[in-house]
Amino acid sequence: MNTEPLTSLKGVGEKTEKLFAKVGVYNLQQLLHYYPRDYDCFHSPIPLHECKIDEKNAILGRVRHSPSVKTNQKKSVVILELYEEPLRLQLIWFHMPFLRSTLKTGSIFVFRGKIQERNGRLIMEQPEIYTPAAYEALQSSLQPVYGLTKGLTSKMVAKAVAQVLDDCAPARDYLPSEIRTEYNLCEINYALSQIHFPKDKESLLTARKRLAFEEFFLFLLSLRRLKEQTADTLNSFPIHAVWKTEEVIETLPYQLTGAQMRVWNEIETDMKGRTRMSRLIQGDVGSGKTILAFLAMILSAENGYQSALMVPTEVLAYQHYESLCRLLEENHLTDYQPMLLTGSTKASEKKKIYRQLSDGSCRMIIGTHALIQEKVQYHNLALVITDEQHRFGVRQRTALAEKGEPPNVLVMSATPIPRTLAIILYGDLDISILDELPKNRLPIKNCVVDTSYRPKAYRFIEKQIALGKQVYVICPMVEESEGLDAENVTDYTKKLKNELSPGIKVDMLHGQMKPSQKNEIMERFAAGEIQVLVSTTVIEVGVNVPNATVMMIENAERFGLAQLHQLRGRVGRGADQSYCIFIQGNKEKEVTKRLEILKSSNDGFYVASEDLKLRGSGDLLGTRQSGEMEFSIADIYRDADLLKKAGEAVSRLLLDDPDLEKEEHLELKNIFADYLNPENHEIGL
Repeated sequence: MNTEPLTSLKGVGEKTEKLFAKVGVYNLQQLLHYYPRDYDCFHSPIPLHECKIDEKNAILGRVRHSPSVKTNQKKSVVILELYEEPLRLQLIWFHMPFLRSTLKTGSIFVFRGKIQERNGRLIMEQPEIYTPAAYEALQSSLQPVYGLTKGLTSKMVAKAVAQVLDDCAPARDYLPSEIRTEYNLCEINYALSQIHFPKDKESLLTARKRLAFEEFFLFLLSLRRLKEQTADTLNSFPIHAVWKTEEVIETLPYQLTGAQMRVWNEIETDMKGRTRMSRLIQGDVGSGKTILAFLAMILSAENGYQSALMVPTEVLAYQHYESLCRLLEENHLTDYQPMLLTGSTKASEKKKIYRQLSDGSCRMIIGTHALIQEKVQYHNLALVITDEQHRFGVRQRTALAEKGEPPNVLVMSATPIPRTLAIILYGDLDISILDELPKNRLPIKNCVVDTSYRPKAYRFIEKQIALGKQVYVICPMVEESEGLDAENVTDYTKKLKNELSPGIKVDMLHGQMKPSQKNEIMERFAAGEIQVLVSTTVIEVGVNVPNATVMMIENAERFGLAQLHQLRGRVGRGADQSYCIFIQGNKEKEVTKRLEILKSSNDGFYVASEDLKLRGSGDLLGTRQSGEMEFSIADIYRDADLLKKAGEAVSRLLLDDPDLEKEEHLELKNIFADYLNPENHEIGL
């Protein structure tokens, strides 16, 4: 594997290297697998009367009059009028006064950008400008659009990727040739080349199929290995039933649902059994998984053993820790000394926690992937719980499970995966389903609207805030990004502060903030000090603020339905009526059809199964939809058939060569060893 630093590339210095680090790319290998998040397709220019409002259009136009230039101390504005009787299009550029000499009378250009209608006028702001010949060279091509950070452009990423593909030695293909032939998969170097710079749609789909299959294949191979290691392992920590868990259940301020009691009985039976527990709790958002995890931790502690709850973000770890401490205090169980361990825990505090975990005085620990670091040693870890399983995956679960004798394993996921896929993806676990929501929950009211609805949505938000409620607004990006026309948290926060009444407190949250900053923002929101929180999907996982009653999601078309359902689950967690407003940034009928599924149902499993039916196998361009599991390009919903085929291939391979000792499998064995090493796979927090 090519693990050379990015600075080995021509034109990449320390400054650019730091920009790449912000998006998780540190070496040439990671750069090659930093796949485009979208593709920009250069369609044929169209007449003005055929243009589509609120979509990107390419218009061929002749400059009839010199553009006007308005300047003041802060900015310059260049305005050009294009005519096609009876229509007129106004082109506007900011901070580009030099265009006056470029846009000469009589010259012909292709102007490309999003057309909007304002007060009856057609306007295109900051359009790209091409000569007809230059545009023709790009026509019908697919240009990569990458996930970016401020200062990093798609052109910079594409240039660096092209350099690696041109100058570095070809990668050795580790997928056995018989598997590639059986499933009609292209060779790895072709796949990497065409995923970044596809010559056409067919080549892109061919490349994507190979890379998605590869991700599923390695994941399922590691899953099969984990199952072999843990199948029928004797329980090293004898557990006996205790009255304390029953007392805790009886003193809860609410009654557990029938589904929660059924699943709790399954957990308790597993933990008291001869063989170690290996169970998945799959429950829709808000179905009450966390209290079951806490009960299992209490059962373990009452028997004198340690338990660890690992979650994907520091915000969620802190919230779970606070909730657990509160539950223990209410039930006079303060002897367990629960601890919180995350990446931002101070060094002195970490030493204290390490010591207490090692000598057994701390029986409960909640944290992020810091729980599986080498320095962490446990005294008698009997129970490992991973919350939001799809954010960790098999590698991290394995690393935590190896911290001593094999512990009982409980995995929790709110990802609504149809059972047929869940059996493949969680093949090493018994599955429990929480299929009942708490009785005091009112169904969320949903609506799917276009951008013209925003003023009405803002007034509705103000009314909810006047009632003492709080609001989430979700944007797909942290900041404005080259090539992507979508709302971003930074600018949207400023806009809302102007749009909403002056007394309303608006703040923002995103994944690029420091953990301490994210925790502080969430604490203030939970305490009601922030009334409107503008955020990326960092709040998708588990954050619980019962007072939040409105979720507004901008550019809903840029998220998968499963992820939108997860986001929607952040509201409706109290007794008050809650609302979710999905704002569609384009007017495509297929997008509307998909979003209508969310409008018609709050059932995550129904949403997932309907989404699966709607997705065609050829509908693979554009933003990756699901955001689930640990895959960079594969999607468990749209690639369901490919997932099944990868499962078949793994079964056949292990039947033929269980230890991967054959010569044709040695390259795969090396890649697989690297894949299983958690240190090579950072978890995004």
